Amino acid sequence: MNSMLSQVRAIAETMATSPEHARARTAIIDIGSNSVRLVVYDGPRRIPFILFNEKVMAGLGASLGRTGRIEPDAMDRGLRAVGRFAHLCREMEVEELRCVATAAVRDAENGAEFIERARAMGLTVDLLSGAQEAIAAGHGVLSGIPGANGIVGDLGGGSLELARVRDGAVHETISLPLGVLRLPQIRAKGPGALERQVKKGLDKAGWRAEPGLPFYMVGGSWRALARFDMELTHFPLPVVHQYEMPASRAEQLTRIVSHVGKARFRDIPQITGSRVPTLPDAAALLSVIVRQLRSSELVVSAYGLREGLLFGDLPPDIQAHDPLLVAAEAEGEAQARFSGHGDMIERWIAPLFLEDGSAWRRIRRAACLLADVGWRANPDFRSERGVEIALHSNWVGITTAERAMLAQALHSNFGGGLVPPAGIEGLASPDALKRAMLWGLAIRLGQRLSGGVEGPLLASRLEMEGDVLELRLRGVDVDLFGEAVERRQRQLAQAMGVKYRLAW
Repeated sequence: MNSMLSQVRAIAETMATSPEHARARTAIIDIGSNSVRLVVYDGPRRIPFILFNEKVMAGLGASLGRTGRIEPDAMDRGLRAVGRFAHLCREMEVEELRCVATAAVRDAENGAEFIERARAMGLTVDLLSGAQEAIAAGHGVLSGIPGANGIVGDLGGGSLELARVRDGAVHETISLPLGVLRLPQIRAKGPGALERQVKKGLDKAGWRAEPGLPFYMVGGSWRALARFDMELTHFPLPVVHQYEMPASRAEQLTRIVSHVGKARFRDIPQITGSRVPTLPDAAALLSVIVRQLRSSELVVSAYGLREGLLFGDLPPDIQAHDPLLVAAEAEGEAQARFSGHGDMIERWIAPLFLEDGSAWRRIRRAACLLADVGWRANPDFRSERGVEIALHSNWVGITTAERAMLAQALHSNFGGGLVPPAGIEGLASPDALKRAMLWGLAIRLGQRLSGGVEGPLLASRLEMEGDVLELRLRGVDVDLFGEAVERRQRQLAQAMGVKYRLAW
C-alpha cells in the first residue's frame, strides 16, 4: 500500500503547476506590414489571458513592392491606430507596454518617419530584425505547442520567417522577403517564379532541408487557409490551434482556392474579408515551402510573434511549466467552490489509473483541476457546460483528441453518464474516450463523497483490491457513506467491470 501511495505522489510531483500571476498587466502593440494590433494580457505569466484584442488593417506594406515606401494614407491610418491603442493602455492601467514593428517599417525608405511620429506620441517602437521576428515566432510556437520539433513558418505581410525548433529552443532562423503583400508581383512573373524565388532565398541563406519534419503554420493568412480546410472537410471542432493536415494538402488547397469565388469565403465567419484576397498567394507559397523543405505534415499554431515575445522574457523555470495545466488550474481555482480541490481529487483517484501514460495523466489532471467549474450552472446543463469548457476554451498544449478526452471526462463528471457527448466520437479513439469516462465517474464519486471539501478526501482512500473497487474510510468517518455515494461508487464499478465494497 505504501508503495502505491508513494508512486501516486511521485507522479503528481512531476505534473506540479504554478499559476504564478504576472507582476503587472502587460500589452503588446504589434505594427505589422498588413495590420496594427493591440493585445492586452493578464493572468498567469506562463499562459496569460487575453483581456483585449483589436486590429486595424493599416496596410503599411501594401506599396513596398512598387515604391519602397509606406504610403501617406497607410502611415496616417497606422499612427491613428497606435495612438488609440496607447490611450486604451493608459485607461486599462497597463504597466508593461511593448510596441514592436516588423518588415514594413524595417524595409520602407520612410520607416524611420513612422518611428519618429510614434515617438512624438510618447511611444518607443522596437524595430525587430528578421532574425528577431523568426526567434519570436519560434518561441510563440514553443509556448503554445511544448515539445514542438520542426520548422516554424511565420507568414506576414512583408516577410516570411523560418525557424528550426527542437528541444524547447529556437535554433537556425531565416527571414525572406516573401510576405503576402509581395507575392502577387513575384507570381506575376510567370509559372515557377515563386518556386525559383523561394529556392534562391533558401540556398543563399544556406538553409539545409531536414526531410520529414512538421511545418508549423503561423500568421493570419495561413490560419485563414486552415479554417477554409476545416470548412471543406466538415471538421467538427472549430478550434484552429494544433489543427493538422498532411503536407500534400497544401498543393490541393492551392488548386481549390484558385477556383473558389470570394462569396464562398465570406460564408465562413472566422475568415475576415481582408484576408480573402491573400489566400491564393498564401496557399501557393505554402505549397512551395513544404515541397522545398520536404515537410511531413502541417500543424497550425494560433501562437506566434506576440506570444513568443512574452514567452522569451520568462525565466526558464516558468517557461517549463505546462501551459494546459497552468491554465486549467487558474480556471479551476477561479470557478471552484473550494481552493485546491482539483489537486486533491486528482491524488484521490490516481490509484485507480496507475497504468495511464504521461500523456493521459496530464489530461486526467486537467479534468480534475476543472472538476468544479460547472457548479454554478443550471443542474440540467452542467454536463453541457463541461463539454463547452473542454472543447471551446482557449487551451493550448492540447491536441484535438485530448480535447475530446477532456470533454468526455467533464461530461461524465457533471452527470452526462456513460455515452459520449454528441460530436466527439470521431475525435478520439473509443479506448481513449472510455478511459476519460472512467476518470469522470471517479471524479464524480470523489465530489459526492467530499462535498467539495478537504476532510473527507483525506479520511478516505479509493483503490483496487483484485477485482473489487474498494472505498476505504476510517471507522469514525463511515457515516460519510450515504446512498448517493454508494450509487456513484456502483456506477463507477459497473463501468470498470468490477465489484465494489466499503471497507474501514
